[in-house]
Amino acid sequence: MSGHSKWAQIKRQKAKGDAKKGQVFGKLARSIIIAVREGGGDKDKNSTLAAAIEKAREFNMPQDSINRAISRGLGDAEGVNYVNIVYEGYGPEGVAFIVEVTTDNRNRTASDIRNIFTKYNGNLGTSGCVSWMFEKKGIITAKINGDQDRDNILLALIEMGVEDVNFMDDSCEIMTAPSDLNEIKNSLGKAGLTVENAEIAMIPKDTMRLEDEKALKILKFYEALEEHDDVSEVYANFDISDDVMEKLMG
Repeated sequence: MSGHSKWAQIKRQKAKGDAKKGQVFGKLARSIIIAVREGGGDKDKNSTLAAAIEKAREFNMPQDSINRAISRGLGDAEGVNYVNIVYEGYGPEGVAFIVEVTTDNRNRTASDIRNIFTKYNGNLGTSGCVSWMFEKKGIITAKINGDQDRDNILLALIEMGVEDVNFMDDSCEIMTAPSDLNEIKNSLGKAGLTVENAEIAMIPKDTMRLEDEKALKILKFYEALEEHDDVSEVYANFDISDDVMEKLMG
């Protein structure tokens, strides 16, 4: 899970300071609209919507904008008819990629995504070609309050029904079944934890460790996908050491 956490944190930091905040809000709104259309407008019964709203709040998206996105998802307001599409393929160095998009123009988006894969010497594949390498999971990043014993935290989390825990300095990354995400997230205060981020993500079963030039090549490809207006999420099965990541991002 460390690879997911590491890159996810970098993405959030980058987006929060991004001058194109309007682009970020647009992606967040589309994610909310799709979540509502697929599972309804009650976030207590729709874990995907709850995660989308949580993410929007993390980026300081105004509540009015969140409410408008929910209304559009419910059909209460006229708007563009967005659809959710998933692309799969291999990027540079044979790294597996899953790209989730929200678009109002299938043909335009398909062409754009294919061109990005081609530009970076990747190969866009067919549905199912890499998804078997991933599992859908709930992922929570939480801050540890004070100097608490990790064993006690672990026992409390196990009692809650979490699937896995990865401790990192003063925080931890918790893996749950997607359906358990909201319940566990709302219970973490009992374990002395403060939630920093909660989302449903595709987690690779195994990862490829990349170094230096190969890592840089993958990060450039990853960022090119992320920066496309229609792309909502990108998942991949690479991992990069902290030392290499700091050198590349420094």
